[in-house]
Amino acid sequence: MKKKLLLVLISLIAMPVIAQNYPKILSMKERAEVIDDLLQERVETILPDLMERTGIDMWVIVSREYNEDPVIKTFLPATWHAARRRTILVMHNKGDGEIETLAVARYDVGDMFKKAWEPEEEPDQWKRLAEIIEERDPESIGINISEIWGHADGLVVTDHEEMKKAIGTKYANRLVSAEKLAVGWLETRTPREMQIYPQIVRIAHEIIAEGFSDRVIQPGVTTTDDVVWWFREKIRDLKLITWFHPSVSIQRADPESFDHLRTFDSRPADNVILPGDLIHVDFGIKYLRLNTDTQQHAYILKPGETEVPAYLKQAFDNANRLQDIFTGNFREGRTGNEVLAMSRQQAIEEGLKPSIYTHPLGYHGHAAGTTLGMWDAQEGVPGDGDYPLHLNTAYSIELNNATYIDEWGKEIRIMLEEDAYFDSSGVWYIDGRQKEIMTIPRMPAKQ
Repeated sequence: MKKKLLLVLISLIAMPVIAQNYPKILSMKERAEVIDDLLQERVETILPDLMERTGIDMWVIVSREYNEDPVIKTFLPATWHAARRRTILVMHNKGDGEIETLAVARYDVGDMFKKAWEPEEEPDQWKRLAEIIEERDPESIGINISEIWGHADGLVVTDHEEMKKAIGTKYANRLVSAEKLAVGWLETRTPREMQIYPQIVRIAHEIIAEGFSDRVIQPGVTTTDDVVWWFREKIRDLKLITWFHPSVSIQRADPESFDHLRTFDSRPADNVILPGDLIHVDFGIKYLRLNTDTQQHAYILKPGETEVPAYLKQAFDNANRLQDIFTGNFREGRTGNEVLAMSRQQAIEEGLKPSIYTHPLGYHGHAAGTTLGMWDAQEGVPGDGDYPLHLNTAYSIELNNATYIDEWGKEIRIMLEEDAYFDSSGVWYIDGRQKEIMTIPRMPAKQ
């Protein structure tokens, strides 16, 4: 065991910091400028339409330091990592595409939300909010309360009660859930974001390609846990962060059957990667406030092998076909449960064995928006599965297809996850998708 550990440590130390040809990764100062520019564009271009669509005249977001509303974080400038004391943001729809943005706080909240409270003149922060509401007299006041989406349920009980008391019965009766407004804000991507997103996903793809290579994996020595921690270190080396701990799992010619929970949760840390193994990764990064979520596969060539066995290629093709069926059923206005049901029916009729568990992607990895199945809810998901698809939204196309492998005497699952965007042209992969199983070591393409 000590000899094995020494070999692993030597191999990790000897690795160059950057071996892949990574796309440009911005400096922290450049990132802050981009984040603030994107925020301004979003407030000016998508917020007016969303407030009109949801019928909310004023949106009030209240958050206290160390207990931040998930939505308020998406409105903070890049130099703010959290709310300060109690931070109250007010967005008032003045009509004709103009949104008034105010901060009932001790400070300006970036360039977008100018301070609208002077504590020296009016010490009571809630009273100042009440004055702002009375001056504008909105018919509906959206607050972040939601039974379905945790993302849109950030108003805590204390602030809710104090707000109602401060604004009085007249305006308290006009408080409504801003659930659909919050979800719309979180799920909608702008044209500028979609110019940037492909490079973010490409960085994630490059990290996976390096991790699933013989620069990282020595068959017979390297364990799945070694690779997991290599991914964590690589993310830090590139001055990036992740929103979840990666997982690496193995399927091989042994009696063990597929177990979804074991694959993603209870994985043995000392599982040594061997020739003939089919390995799988679940991996994501967060960069410029946008998240990725990817699952891909690699095959460890046995001595004398130069390519992936035909039976694994066929299993992978089956999973690609399931992707095509599924994304082909996306239509604006269809609910997640409708797309799930019709996709499963079509796949089963074609002889596939599908499991679909796709989720929105954007400011969060498991983001707000339309849920299209869960691995343990293949008959539909109440609530967010009943929410209709909207254009200009991003998703992790996450699913698996089971194929029986005669050569292994058991069923395997090809578990795929690729980031995609849904617009008027349909669904397209933000940086392409895996269509062939990677090999370790890589073999030159056939001429």
